[in-house]
Amino acid sequence: MRAGEDDGALDRVADEVRTAPDSHADARELMLLLFRECSAMVAALGSGGTTPVKMQVYDDNGDEVPIDEADPPVRTAVRTLLAEVHGDSEAAKAQLDIALHDAAPEEMAVLMVQALRWTLRLSEECTKRDLPVPPWITG
Repeated sequence: MRAGEDDGALDRVADEVRTAPDSHADARELMLLLFRECSAMVAALGSGGTTPVKMQVYDDNGDEVPIDEADPPVRTAVRTLLAEVHGDSEAAKAQLDIALHDAAPEEMAVLMVQALRWTLRLSEECTKRDLPVPPWITG
């Protein structure tokens, strides 16, 4: 994904989810980690930054979509990130628990890929602005 080759990423993540023994718990923990890091980067970007951080959701045609009209995994991603940004890790966890409870591997993959995309994009912006980014993200 970092190389811009996220075609097929959804399928690869879904395949991993299908074969993992405790995929829901593992996916939740990984996504919580990613959303926590995204939250920290959003906070860094918003602190004295010249460009505010804005949450937007787009459809396949590149048109902005209101959050309530976005696909369920995308809505969950936005709500989870917003909960983390506002310091409510328990609400973030609850959002993921609800979303993952009966999620099919493909739905889990969409949510995971969204978290990965935001992590990469936010890390790129933080790097451009000389803001801290955890080494495991940039490596």
